[in-house]
Amino acid sequence: MARTARDVLDDAVRTLAPGAGANRLVPLIAAGEAPRAALAALALEQHHVIPSDRRAFQHLAQRSVPLGQPAVTDFFDHLARGEDLALTRLGPFAAACGLTGDAVRSHEPRFGCQAYPAYVAWLALGAEPVDAVVALTANFAAWGDYCATIGLALRERYGFDDEACGFFDLFAAPDPEGAERALAAVGCGLVDGRLSEPLSHRYGRMLRDHESLFWSTLAKVAPVE
Repeated sequence: MARTARDVLDDAVRTLAPGAGANRLVPLIAAGEAPRAALAALALEQHHVIPSDRRAFQHLAQRSVPLGQPAVTDFFDHLARGEDLALTRLGPFAAACGLTGDAVRSHEPRFGCQAYPAYVAWLALGAEPVDAVVALTANFAAWGDYCATIGLALRERYGFDDEACGFFDLFAAPDPEGAERALAAVGCGLVDGRLSEPLSHRYGRMLRDHESLFWSTLAKVAPVE
């Protein structure tokens, strides 16, 4: 029986799920044990991640146009618009962490945090767009779970209000439109033969490991004395 787009995405999400201990920071946040300096660092680094990812998604959308893959183009257009919304939600979180606009603008990003968007940019340049769809969809499943945990902990452990948690609520919430676009994009790749599951899983593993580096880097941020 031929594999369906649902088969491909479900297998990727299951196979590429991070293992126990892959994220060192989120359990600390969940327990209320992460220093507020680490939360502030998360906000600062995301101010660099989001614009980079948005440009990468826009480039993947553009690359898919001459390939005759409108469903793939629609998927990445949807992701790029989501990054625009995420950036507006990030400001209240940064403010709740005590960060000023000057602090955000002057922050020097950490290599361990920016390796992830750098790899997404590499995918935008070198990967078959539909393979990137699979890899990113698998990574987003874990990211959404992390955001759900953080959003709850920020309220219960750190006293943040709903507006300050809006960035995490955005990614924790189901995205049925995005899910449908991912299915359509993968279906397109199956029809035109451009999808390579081995390559998409390779890219997904690399994303997963870069994501782990992002969180482990933040977990090393010391409390402010």
